[in-house]
Amino acid sequence: MASFIEHHFIPTHEYCTLENARAEFELVVFSAIDDLLAKTGIAPDSIGVLVLNCSLFCPTPSLVDIIVNKYNLRCDIRSVNLSGMGCSAGLISVGLANNLLQVVPQGSHALVLSTETITPNYYIGNERAMLLPNCLFRVGGVAALLSTFPANTRFRLKHVVRTFTGANDSAYQCVFQEEDDQGNVGINLSKNLMAIAGNSLQANITEIAPLVLPFSEQLLFAISFVARKVLRARVKPYIPNFSMAFKHLCIHAGGRAVIDELQKSLCLSDEQVEASRMTLHRFGNTSSSSPWYELAYVEAKGRMRKGHRVWMIGFGSGFKCNSVVWECIQPAARNTHGPWTTSIHRYPVDIPDVLSH
Repeated sequence: MASFIEHHFIPTHEYCTLENARAEFELVVFSAIDDLLAKTGIAPDSIGVLVLNCSLFCPTPSLVDIIVNKYNLRCDIRSVNLSGMGCSAGLISVGLANNLLQVVPQGSHALVLSTETITPNYYIGNERAMLLPNCLFRVGGVAALLSTFPANTRFRLKHVVRTFTGANDSAYQCVFQEEDDQGNVGINLSKNLMAIAGNSLQANITEIAPLVLPFSEQLLFAISFVARKVLRARVKPYIPNFSMAFKHLCIHAGGRAVIDELQKSLCLSDEQVEASRMTLHRFGNTSSSSPWYELAYVEAKGRMRKGHRVWMIGFGSGFKCNSVVWECIQPAARNTHGPWTTSIHRYPVDIPDVLSH
C-alpha cells in the first residue's frame, strides 16, 4: 500500500532556512503517512521497521526521529535514515526494509518513506549546469507499507537488483554537490551523465536479465555478452525483449533526456514509457518517489491486472542504477484516492518536441 503527497512551491533565497526545510518535510511526509494509516487501518504501534530516504536534507535529530516522535512509534523499532544516496534511494529503501523484515517477528510491518526536500538546496547562482536541478526537481513523497503477512497485500516483492559504479571517478562525480565560484551550493550535473547512466543500466540489466527473462531471451543475451566481452567481437549488445518479462515499466522521471535514452536503449514503445513521461509532465522530477507516482498512474488508468509484473528503475548519484520487480496480487479500485485523482482524465497528453535555433 502506498500514499502520496505533492507540493508546488519554488523557494526564494530568504525562504531557504532550516525551519522552513523542516516544515516542508513535515508537510509532505506527515500527510503521506496519515493517508496511508487511514487507508490500511494499521496502528502506529504495529510498525516494527522504519526506513526513510531523503538525500539533501539531514538535520539533527534525524528525519526518522521526527517520525518516531510525531507518531509515538515503539521504542524497539528498527529505524534507518538514508541520506545523500540520490534519486534511486527509494528502491534501496525497499530492499533494506525487506532485509529488516527477515529479522523481526513474522507479520511485522515496515514503513518505507521516500521524499526529497528542496528548500535548503535551491541554487541561487548563475552556473548553467547547476541551475538545471532548479528547473527539474519538485517536492513529492510516498509512504509505503511492507509486510511478511499476506492478508490485504497488493503487490509481492520479487527482486531487488542494485548496481553501483562509484569506484569509477567520472561516475562518482557526474552528479556532485559543490560550491560555485561565488560560494553558492548546488548540484552540478556532468555532460557525461547520460553516457554514465547508460553504462550503469547495462550493468544492471546484466544482473536482472537472468532473474526475469525466459530462457530464449537469456540465451541470446548471453551469446551477445560473450561475443563482446570474451571474444572482443564488434557486435552490438543484444537488447532483450523485456515485454516478455514485464507488463509495466516505471522508469525514474529524472528528465526528458533520461526517459528518451532508456526508451532508445531498451527499444521500448511509447506506451511503455507513458507513465514516466506523464509523471514528469504532471509532477516534475520528484526524485526517489517518482517510480511510485508512475505505478499510481498505471493503476489510475485501470491497466493493472492480477499477475502483472512491474519493473521499477531508478538512477541516482554515486552513480547508481537500481531495479525492483513487483508482482500484482490485487489491483487498486479505479476510484481509489491517489495523486492522479483530479487529473488522470486529462492524460496522456501530447508533449511537443523541443527545438533549438
